[in-house]
Amino acid sequence: MSPNDLTPRPVKDSQSEMAEAVLPNDANPLGNLLGGRLMHHIDIAGAIAAHRHSRSYVVTASTDHLDFLAPVHVGDLLILRSSVNRAFRTSMEVGVKCWVESYLTGERRHVSSAYLTYVAVDQQGNRVPVPPVIPETADEKRRFEDAGRRRELRRAELERRKQTRRE
Repeated sequence: MSPNDLTPRPVKDSQSEMAEAVLPNDANPLGNLLGGRLMHHIDIAGAIAAHRHSRSYVVTASTDHLDFLAPVHVGDLLILRSSVNRAFRTSMEVGVKCWVESYLTGERRHVSSAYLTYVAVDQQGNRVPVPPVIPETADEKRRFEDAGRRRELRRAELERRKQTRRE
């Protein structure tokens, strides 16, 4: 598959899963994973999905939603799953969901979710087009539609901020 191939791709082609052991150097004095460290892991997981979909270099354009639902402790196994929700001309919205998994039981607890936007670029940093996403399952179709609504909200907020700066 050529990097310039703009044939639509299913969501499953972009899906990725990472596992990270939470170590003391990643934690605050209470033994909880630092929020910034979790954000770093989320950004990497999201970029992997964006790379898989676009078959190009990507840069992080924004993180417009990030929830910290429960603490992650030293010794926990952090699992991050990501996939492209929707592709636009040169950008992609990626959803990342994070769990803590028990080593002993395999039970997972949802600890964080995020939406990030990545832009595909060439080696000189110029934007390049990305293929459309094909949502196949009901959940993928819902996320596809939701991504379109979030994009409109991001655009409206950007315009509001530009207007505020002009005043």
